[in-house]
Amino acid sequence: MKLSAPATVKAGLLGLALAATTPLLAQKTPAKTNDTTTPLHLLQPDYPVPYGKTKPEEVKQVLDRVYAYLNAATPAELVDKTTNATVSTRAKFNPEAIIKPGDFRLTSYEWGVTYSGMLLAGEVTGDKKYTDYTFSRLKFLSDLAPYYRDFQTTNPKAPTPMRGYLNPHALDDGGALTAAMIRAQRAGLNSPELRPLIDGFVSYIMNKEFRLSDGTLARNRPQPNTLWLDDMYMSLPALAQMGKLTGEQRYYDEVVKQYTQFSQRMFNQQKGLYMHGWVQEMSVHPEFHWARANGWALMTTVDILDVLPENHPGRPAILAQLKAHAKGLAALQAGSGFWHQLLDRNDSYLETSATAIYAYAIAHGINQGWLDAKAYGPMALLAWNAVSTKVNSKGQVEGTCVGTGMGFDPAFYYYRPVNVYAAHGYGPVVLAGAEIIRLLKLHPTEINDSSVQLTK
Repeated sequence: MKLSAPATVKAGLLGLALAATTPLLAQKTPAKTNDTTTPLHLLQPDYPVPYGKTKPEEVKQVLDRVYAYLNAATPAELVDKTTNATVSTRAKFNPEAIIKPGDFRLTSYEWGVTYSGMLLAGEVTGDKKYTDYTFSRLKFLSDLAPYYRDFQTTNPKAPTPMRGYLNPHALDDGGALTAAMIRAQRAGLNSPELRPLIDGFVSYIMNKEFRLSDGTLARNRPQPNTLWLDDMYMSLPALAQMGKLTGEQRYYDEVVKQYTQFSQRMFNQQKGLYMHGWVQEMSVHPEFHWARANGWALMTTVDILDVLPENHPGRPAILAQLKAHAKGLAALQAGSGFWHQLLDRNDSYLETSATAIYAYAIAHGINQGWLDAKAYGPMALLAWNAVSTKVNSKGQVEGTCVGTGMGFDPAFYYYRPVNVYAAHGYGPVVLAGAEIIRLLKLHPTEINDSSVQLTK
């Protein structure tokens, strides 16, 4: 039946009325969200990094990406630098031989950290490939020593791949590498040439490195009689490991003496932070609290505590120093989980390598029972989650400050470049991932009112 115009209008109005009272299937109008309809405290924040349950298998995936990249990017092979042909160490000596170039140097102090990190990753995960990475490369380097030793002795300035280690002039030349070598030997690496290398560099630290009049390890750059915070890590873990390897008390005593003398001069008790440099002839010391240098100091502390005998009289003070430093760092962690390039200057950039070191050392301190798990565990997990976002799909670590000398003005630190080929980021990331996996095994986590909590 055809409706009249008025009837049509009436029917349309009736339809609109029905539509207003009938739920629409194609589109839903959201209910009003307020404090009486929704538990607002459970709304999901827009975190800049992963937050919540950290899973060991996901941490392992990050480590595997880093391993795959480094295993391919750091070949352990001797080649002729002109022809690129493989050079045999059993053949006649070839002065043109070099370690096959990769993305990183196998003999750098940064790679000493990487070797130690791979050993820890192998221990924690049970995945042998990490351990093999370190074993194969350290055996390669130790086998090179007899090939180069005579030539290096008669030609001390010749730029051979082993010059820094066989003829050292600075702690950077082999301190971190020596610590890794001792760890590898203790872990089962059997290489007859390893111990002579270890003995040689430990002797350099103990007897030849420049010192202040009170015996503190020092440098004459950028100013005469300068202490670099970095040098704690470039020397003391190797000496501490030597004490563990040999059982000789003199190494432990030297470690405690050096650690104490560095800390007395360079640790700001009020801030809970170390300054980067200290110069004997200066009455005022510019306090730049560079993040990675504080990382070297923090890592030195836990490395010492790992092997220093429980009954050593210096142990309580070092443990107290760890707690004071951890407290100072905790107060300055950014909301994203990172720390700043200059720790107490929030307009300096967020830096990856230091954040990874803190994640490792804090987690290690918790796992060893030196730091409170409930207080510091969430901080370490957040730091790892931040770091994990900087490992790209290739396994490269982004956001790492390049090698850095010592400066007395802020611009020097603020504008240091970052680069995926800055080797300083890789060892800390591997160390951090391994220790975070251990933390998750030892200390269960839960989410309570949306926040991460450790339950024991």
